[in-house]
Amino acid sequence: QVQLVESGGGLVQAGGSLRLSCTFSGNIFRFNAMGWYRQAPGKQRELVAGITSSGGITNYADSVKGRFIISRDNAKNTVYLQMNSLKPEDTAVYYCNRRTSPVPSWGQGTRVTVSA
Repeated sequence: QVQLVESGGGLVQAGGSLRLSCTFSGNIFRFNAMGWYRQAPGKQRELVAGITSSGGITNYADSVKGRFIISRDNAKNTVYLQMNSLKPEDTAVYYCNRRTSPVPSWGQGTRVTVSA
C-alpha cells in the first residue's frame, strides 16, 4: 500500500520555527529520493527541498535555502522538514512525495500559516 501522511503544521509568527514530518509506506518511497513540496493559495505546487534515498545529499529552492533543513530516518520511514526563520510567504499547505516522478496519490498535506 502506498501512503503518505504529513503532520506538524500550524500557526506561527514570523521568525518562528516548525518541524514537519512525513511518514511513508511502500518501497517506492523507501529507496527513492524524497521531496517536500508546498502549495500556496492561488499558486501551483512547488518543490522546496529534496533528499536522496540515503540522506547524503540535499537540495533546496532558493526561497528557503539557509532556513529549511530536510532530513530522513529510513528506519522510521519518515522525512522531516525543519523550518526556521519563517516568513509570511512560507504560508502554504506542505506535502511530501518522491523527489522525481511523484506518485499520483498525494497525502492530505499539513497547513502552515505564518503571521506577520
